[in-house]
Amino acid sequence: MDHGISGLYVARALDRAARFRGYPEALRTDQGPEFTSRALDQWAYANGVTLKLIQPGKPMQNAYIESFNGKFRDECLNEH
Repeated sequence: MDHGISGLYVARALDRAARFRGYPEALRTDQGPEFTSRALDQWAYANGVTLKLIQPGKPMQNAYIESFNGKFRDECLNEH
Protein backbone atom coordinates (compact mmCIF):
# COMPACT_ATOMS: atom_id res chain seq x y z
CA MET A 1 0.00 0.00 0.00
CA ASP A 2 1.35 3.42 -0.97
CA HIS A 3 1.16 6.08 1.73
CA GLY A 4 2.94 8.81 -0.23
CA ILE A 5 1.54 11.86 -1.92
CA SER A 6 2.01 12.93 -5.51
CA GLY A 7 3.84 15.90 -6.90
CA LEU A 8 0.54 17.13 -8.32
CA TYR A 9 -0.98 17.06 -4.83
CA VAL A 10 2.01 19.03 -3.49
CA ALA A 11 1.73 21.57 -6.33
CA ARG A 12 -1.97 22.10 -5.65
CA ALA A 13 -1.34 22.54 -1.92
CA LEU A 14 1.39 25.09 -2.67
CA ASP A 15 -0.98 26.99 -4.96
CA ARG A 16 -3.53 27.18 -2.15
CA ALA A 17 -0.88 28.43 0.28
CA ALA A 18 0.35 30.98 -2.27
CA ARG A 19 -3.08 32.61 -2.34
CA PHE A 20 -2.41 33.80 1.20
CA ARG A 21 1.38 34.15 1.32
CA GLY A 22 2.50 34.54 -2.27
CA TYR A 23 4.97 32.27 -4.04
CA PRO A 24 8.35 31.69 -2.44
CA GLU A 25 11.60 32.39 -4.26
CA ALA A 26 12.78 28.86 -3.52
CA LEU A 27 11.77 25.57 -1.88
CA ARG A 28 14.30 23.34 -0.13
CA THR A 29 13.20 19.72 0.03
CA ASP A 30 14.55 16.21 0.32
CA GLN A 31 14.63 14.01 -2.76
CA GLY A 32 11.32 12.29 -2.16
CA PRO A 33 9.39 11.35 -5.30
CA GLU A 34 6.75 14.01 -4.67
CA PHE A 35 9.48 16.69 -4.78
CA THR A 36 11.36 15.33 -7.79
CA SER A 37 8.24 14.80 -9.88
CA ARG A 38 7.60 16.37 -13.25
CA ALA A 39 4.41 17.97 -11.89
CA LEU A 40 6.27 19.87 -9.16
CA ASP A 41 9.07 20.81 -11.55
CA GLN A 42 6.53 22.27 -13.98
CA TRP A 43 4.75 24.08 -11.13
CA ALA A 44 8.02 25.61 -9.96
CA TYR A 45 8.97 26.74 -13.47
CA ALA A 46 5.53 28.25 -14.11
CA ASN A 47 5.63 30.20 -10.84
CA GLY A 48 9.27 31.30 -10.85
CA VAL A 49 10.21 29.13 -7.87
CA THR A 50 13.66 27.55 -7.60
CA LEU A 51 13.68 23.98 -6.31
CA LYS A 52 16.65 23.24 -4.05
CA LEU A 53 17.04 19.54 -3.30
CA ILE A 54 19.22 18.46 -0.40
CA GLN A 55 21.80 15.75 -1.01
CA PRO A 56 20.60 12.18 -0.46
CA GLY A 57 21.40 10.98 3.05
CA LYS A 58 22.07 14.51 4.35
CA PRO A 59 18.95 15.44 6.37
CA MET A 60 20.91 18.07 8.31
CA GLN A 61 20.92 20.20 5.16
CA ASN A 62 17.24 20.68 5.96
CA ALA A 63 17.61 20.68 9.75
CA TYR A 64 14.68 23.01 10.50
CA ILE A 65 12.04 20.75 8.96
CA GLU A 66 13.73 17.56 10.18
CA SER A 67 13.49 18.95 13.72
CA PHE A 68 9.84 19.85 13.18
CA ASN A 69 9.07 16.40 11.78
CA GLY A 70 10.67 14.72 14.79
CA LYS A 71 8.68 16.82 17.26
CA PHE A 72 5.46 16.32 15.29
CA ARG A 73 6.00 12.56 15.25
CA ASP A 74 6.70 12.50 18.99
CA GLU A 75 3.81 14.73 20.02
CA CYS A 76 1.11 13.67 17.57
CA LEU A 77 1.74 10.51 15.67
CA ASN A 78 3.50 8.33 18.23
CA GLU A 79 0.80 8.97 20.84
CA HIS A 80 -1.82 7.20 18.76
